[in-house]
Amino acid sequence: MGKVIDIEKRKRKTRVKKAFRNWTARFNEEYSEDTRIQDLSFQTLSYLAKGKEDAPFYMYDLIMNLLDMGSGFEFYDLNRDKKLFVMDCYLYLLDRMRFEIMRRLGWIETYPDQEHSLVQIVTRFRGMETTISSGMPQLSREHPQYQRFKNMNEFEKEEFIRRLIPKALRKLSTYSTTL
Repeated sequence: MGKVIDIEKRKRKTRVKKAFRNWTARFNEEYSEDTRIQDLSFQTLSYLAKGKEDAPFYMYDLIMNLLDMGSGFEFYDLNRDKKLFVMDCYLYLLDRMRFEIMRRLGWIETYPDQEHSLVQIVTRFRGMETTISSGMPQLSREHPQYQRFKNMNEFEKEEFIRRLIPKALRKLSTYSTTL
């Protein structure tokens, strides 16, 4: 008897490979459906987290290919609703990448979706839109302002964490490629 081929699994693998093809070419690294944000190299993470130059294209391309919406080159051709959806997903991923930088700096312990792969986050994003604001990273107990942070309400904590993002991005330039 012949080998049974799981067509859905094969399609998913093909879609994932296609979604990461520009990442592989640009960053010279291999990615899979199991790649998590915390698995990204320092170079890739810092490039994407800064959100400058053509970094958004690589994120749009990943999102759009995974969701069968075309490639990142077609982003501006999407209708308004699809474009907004891709942008929301992009911003959600961008936050997680920036949280990962803060985790590597030792500023936070964990962040929402840290354990999920990029593919899982993107493909499950449709069902997460109503809950994406829930759960902010918790500041590390080692952070110099932890005592102040723990006495804040949830809105103040979110604001505090978000104010750390520009500081974390500036700090990237002072670290080696091993962060």
